[in-house]
Amino acid sequence: MQAHLPDLSAGRVLIVGDVMLDRYWHGSTTRISPEAPVPIVKVEGDEFRAGGAGNVALNAATLGAPTVLIGLVGPDEAGRLVRERLAQGGVECRLLEAPSHPTITKLRIISRHQQLIRLDFEDNFAVLESAGIEEACLGALPGSGALVLSDYGKGTLAQVGSLIRDAREHRVPVIVDPKGTDFGRYCGATLITPNLSEFEAVVGHCADEATLVSRAEALRAALDLEALLVTRSERGMTLVARDLPPLHLPARARDVFDVTGAGDTVVAVLGAGLANGLTLADATALANLAGGIVVGKLGTATVTREELTHALQRGHGESA
Repeated sequence: MQAHLPDLSAGRVLIVGDVMLDRYWHGSTTRISPEAPVPIVKVEGDEFRAGGAGNVALNAATLGAPTVLIGLVGPDEAGRLVRERLAQGGVECRLLEAPSHPTITKLRIISRHQQLIRLDFEDNFAVLESAGIEEACLGALPGSGALVLSDYGKGTLAQVGSLIRDAREHRVPVIVDPKGTDFGRYCGATLITPNLSEFEAVVGHCADEATLVSRAEALRAALDLEALLVTRSERGMTLVARDLPPLHLPARARDVFDVTGAGDTVVAVLGAGLANGLTLADATALANLAGGIVVGKLGTATVTREELTHALQRGHGESA
């Protein structure tokens, strides 16, 4: 990997997936409730961020990649707030409105930099409501350098197989952040990025690295993927690609504060890298660096070009 951050502004990234609003209530905690053995939080701040596929889009846009986002929101204030945050981040929103479902919202209550509880407000989108996603995606594929599918299992990607086939017909690489154990849904994608627990839920426990690589290669071949990237937390990442030796990348995080949204950052950087002509190995190395930065931040967060440039230079100096 080179010591400088490549220009990521030429290739457009198209992101399709489950969009949500991440909401944070911040406050102080000084006593325990007399009603139950739980802390009392005096709410002093209310913060909104775009989550899910929205966070993927913000990460890509923050790195300078032209970014288009397609997803579903409800006809509510949460949907309006999501659109505002995305527009402020330079994302081109092509969000469809689902009239009978609320925007997916996750409310986290934070005190003393610790998450005390998370409340989810959601109702999975019906297949009927996701029917317009493929048409919107088809309209945005021409001119796109990569398609990122951000699957949180909320129903937006009910037609994921059709989206992958459409992208292949347009010769657009497809990166999938998967959900669940039916990876057959993603057959034909360029790359899928399960974390280790998701991967082992499909292939079984991998007692050592050799077993992991062997099963990853078998799954890659069975699903007709170009590559499979297993993110392994403190053990880094392992990339298994067609006709290439396995690539093991060590974890680059110096301080792990919050892993929320780290997978979003990884697929965003992969998409931006491939859309702008990086090799799969170089895009993966860049994504590994970005993931190491974002886990040092609280909540869903993005990585700036300055942070990534600094990490590249620091890593280059350490390896010199």
